Amino acid sequence: MDRSKIPVDLIMAKLEADARVARQRLEKARDIFQSPLSTDIGATPYELVFQADRVRLKYYRPETARFKTPLLLVHGLFNRETLLDLQPDRSIVHNLLKEGMEVYLIDWGSPTRRDQFLTLDDHINGYMDDMVEFIRHRHGGPQVNLMGVCLGGTFAVIYAALHPGKIRNLITTVAPTHFNTPKGLLHIWLQEIDADRLVKAFGNLPGNLVTAAFLLLNPPRLLLDKYLGFLENMDNKDFVENFIRMEKWIFDSPDVPGETFRQVVKDLYQGNLLVQGKLRLGERRVDLQRVTMPLLNIYGQYDHLVPPEACEVLPEKVGSRDTENVCLDTGHVGIYVSSRFQKETIPMIAAWLLAREG
Repeated sequence: MDRSKIPVDLIMAKLEADARVARQRLEKARDIFQSPLSTDIGATPYELVFQADRVRLKYYRPETARFKTPLLLVHGLFNRETLLDLQPDRSIVHNLLKEGMEVYLIDWGSPTRRDQFLTLDDHINGYMDDMVEFIRHRHGGPQVNLMGVCLGGTFAVIYAALHPGKIRNLITTVAPTHFNTPKGLLHIWLQEIDADRLVKAFGNLPGNLVTAAFLLLNPPRLLLDKYLGFLENMDNKDFVENFIRMEKWIFDSPDVPGETFRQVVKDLYQGNLLVQGKLRLGERRVDLQRVTMPLLNIYGQYDHLVPPEACEVLPEKVGSRDTENVCLDTGHVGIYVSSRFQKETIPMIAAWLLAREG
């Protein structure tokens, strides 16, 4: 019986071909890294129209305005608002402008030691209300449309409950409102965290600590797969530029005012006071039944930071009779940077608002 022979010549030919392809990819990657790269974030032109302390208000003007009511975007405190204008072809701000909306965006800035004792009340009834009042006066109208992102969506819900007459329509995207859920690792961690000790140790919560915590929520995806994917695509200039933009955003987390962080952890995540109607800002109780304006509540089916269970109960807690839940087949950040969201959900938001222009 003839013994099987190892086809050494075929193996060597395959190795030679693979080495040739790898060398070509490395040479192309070298050329990309040595050439000018377009990696700016937050590049859509805007006008700085209002500032209070560290907090700024950006205004984006559409070529043709189709909406009478301007839209105010509120991002969370734990990351930069530039997520909403991350790259030219996948910019929520840019695509809202294409729909004909006048867009305002709150930039919470970079807290310093003097901001340590600012509370939820200061941010929502202080800075946010100042911005809304400015926009109302500037446009000569009684109301604005309000769209909140992540914890900014929680802020938007609270604001709408305290100032319902100033908000025409409310949109929330991956905004946690029901915090007592074991479905998300972030919710589990924050149930046990000692916010008092952290604030005592740091004053303001350091942004690099926030970044490290978010990365540790999913180490295989955020600390391994992502960089393996980069190595596989480093000869693709568009991929490299978009990768760097995302890295810039991830590693640019601002510090969080200490007292606000303490309240978010103790009153929201640990006490779950918002949906129970027990949350108080200053001397006022936040009653979700006073959210009587139309509500569009958008969240992600595979969101590891804000699971559906933290979002989907909101419509049944508010006083509005015009509510809608929209669950998208995506994760937390993907809801803002995926091409599907840009192509489908932004037009859906525009149509929803346009139908409620009055």
